[in-house]
Amino acid sequence: MSISPMETIFNVLNETSLILKDELNCTYLEALSETGENLFHGDIIQDELSELTKKRLKKQYERINLSAFSKEEVRKSYQLAILKGMRDNVQSNHQMTPDSIGLVMSYLIKKFTDKAEAFSLLDPAVGTGNLLTTILNQIDDKEITSYGVDIDDLLIKLAYIGANLQSQPIQFFNQDSLEHLFIDPVDVVVGDLPVGFYPNDLGSQKYILKSEKGHSYAHHLFIEQSLKHTKSGGYLFFLIPNGLFESEEAPKLQRFLSEHVYIQGVLQLPESMFKNPNAAKSILILQKKGDEIKGPKQVLMAKLPTLSHQQAMEAMIAKIEKWFDENK
Repeated sequence: MSISPMETIFNVLNETSLILKDELNCTYLEALSETGENLFHGDIIQDELSELTKKRLKKQYERINLSAFSKEEVRKSYQLAILKGMRDNVQSNHQMTPDSIGLVMSYLIKKFTDKAEAFSLLDPAVGTGNLLTTILNQIDDKEITSYGVDIDDLLIKLAYIGANLQSQPIQFFNQDSLEHLFIDPVDVVVGDLPVGFYPNDLGSQKYILKSEKGHSYAHHLFIEQSLKHTKSGGYLFFLIPNGLFESEEAPKLQRFLSEHVYIQGVLQLPESMFKNPNAAKSILILQKKGDEIKGPKQVLMAKLPTLSHQQAMEAMIAKIEKWFDENK
């Protein structure tokens, strides 16, 4: 029985990662980053390995030629390997934005940037890069200059290797996204906002959305930081918790948003996407205010159906298309 391209790539990634995990005495995710480097360079770069181990690895690598696969086949296979590694080494900050959300984000970004032949894109909480590369792979008819920022050394290394394997020229910055960024304002910001408290109380003092007592909400600060790095008239697409505007800090956030942005839309994602209904999220679409920038006649408000429900999704897409005709 023949196996799919995704299975073929995943099997090589998995089997070589297991070999390197044992030989280098490291975690599966660290080994995955090493095997990704080998595949990208077309050579085994770990000098400390024995000749026998190198021969075993080469035999595995010879099973695939990445240029023969699509970028999406490579991304999905790599994603499966990362998910396996995350199950073995679960950490709260090691989470991946699901493919289905990435596809919805891609559709929305494509609609809002339909008149642009090229644009710049920033993900300030890039993680493993799955959301960003999903978008870049889906919007392949435009020239996109893209940037990703993350404080986690391992996650951003996985993101950088995944981008290389998919031939996506992304510039990555390994730093605290809420510190000063050496990135010029972009046309589009996208982010799966990290929800929680920002532990650097001193660093949060430069933000309008800082808390007056205790730690500040990191997701609020990410919104403000993202706006600093967005051009006038630029768009921001955030994955937000459904309770974003229900906290005690919400009034300050609402005042800040009303001053600096136009809310273009809020799309509530189906609860079936999330293991815990209390962790359900929505997509918040903002446009930064500027000269001659006008808000929509009506904010796009919708509750998305389950993506596998074809008829309901077609009706929802028709509703969104109608909104664009009337508002953009």
